[in-house]
Amino acid sequence: MAQASSSAPTRMVFLLHGEDPFRIRLRANELVHSLLGGGRGERGDLAGRALVSFGTALGLSRFDARTDQPDQILMAGQSQGLFAAPDERRVVLVEHAEVLARSDVVERFPEDASLVLVAPEPIKSTKGRARKTTKAQALGDLALTDAVEGVGGTIERYDRLIGGNVSGWIAARAALHRATLRPDALDALATTLGGDTERIENELAKLAAWANGAPIDGAEVRSLVSGAIESDVFELTKAVVRRDVRTAAPLLERLLADGNAPQQILGLLVWQFRVLLFAASDPKAAVAERQAKAIRSSAGAIMRYAQFARGLGPKDIARAYEALYACDVSIKTWRVDSEETALLLCVMDLCGVPGADLRDFLLREAPQR
Repeated sequence: MAQASSSAPTRMVFLLHGEDPFRIRLRANELVHSLLGGGRGERGDLAGRALVSFGTALGLSRFDARTDQPDQILMAGQSQGLFAAPDERRVVLVEHAEVLARSDVVERFPEDASLVLVAPEPIKSTKGRARKTTKAQALGDLALTDAVEGVGGTIERYDRLIGGNVSGWIAARAALHRATLRPDALDALATTLGGDTERIENELAKLAAWANGAPIDGAEVRSLVSGAIESDVFELTKAVVRRDVRTAAPLLERLLADGNAPQQILGLLVWQFRVLLFAASDPKAAVAERQAKAIRSSAGAIMRYAQFARGLGPKDIARAYEALYACDVSIKTWRVDSEETALLLCVMDLCGVPGADLRDFLLREAPQR
């Protein structure tokens, strides 16, 4: 969700930052076209917006703060083109503004021009910290967010999409690409790609070109999108959590028939139960971010799993880990006839089927091979 500064802008200075570079790029594209057309940066629905080329747009100057100097940016805002019309709008777009060497560019930028700062990296405010007081250093020590706020500009933050927002975004972008997604395809994409809007865009373009107008189903997503097996194993995990062996067993059979290795499926089950362990506490977004770092996952995955983890307690998770560990040991020590059999017994055990507990097999002497 985009967050903007609360007060109305008094200057045409905009800072777009956050963790979602694709949505930031879409918004910058929309913003620049609005400003060049005489608007004030009105914001529409980004989910349905295409990237429109700037081409040789009159009045637009583009810079990259990694290579261009602050004085060049200031000069572009101050200088009217030689053949420019008297009422031509001047818009300066600065990409990678997070590395801008001098934030005085913001304060000194002329009021009759528009400045759009794009910073797809986290920016830290200096509010609450002691600042140096020498005149030469005072402004230079201000963070970019403080400088924009100081001149009455607008700050918009774009974090990664989570939860139900992901499916809505995928559906809207699919319509833009003229791709028809069946419900299972939409679910598979949402589970596989999460809130990675850049990858969603690339995968939808690929799927649309391949389908050529035909509806796209879940099997095609699994075949064409890297990592889509995770969505299938997620369905298996959900069935296991519900103790629905009638759904879980055929799902496992299909995964194995598609050529997925038992150890790969087992590894994904272990990872997904690790996510469920955190998701069971139904954490808020900030807590989920911290949890995600601990397990090398994403906050989006934890939030997405929360609705399926309700009712699971620590004992349930611990018991699931025991079953998964017993399966791993059984496979590695040949306690059962095959890896596929061990995995099927494990899934049945997780679903609560009597007599499928692989821990019993670990008490037996390993067969000679």
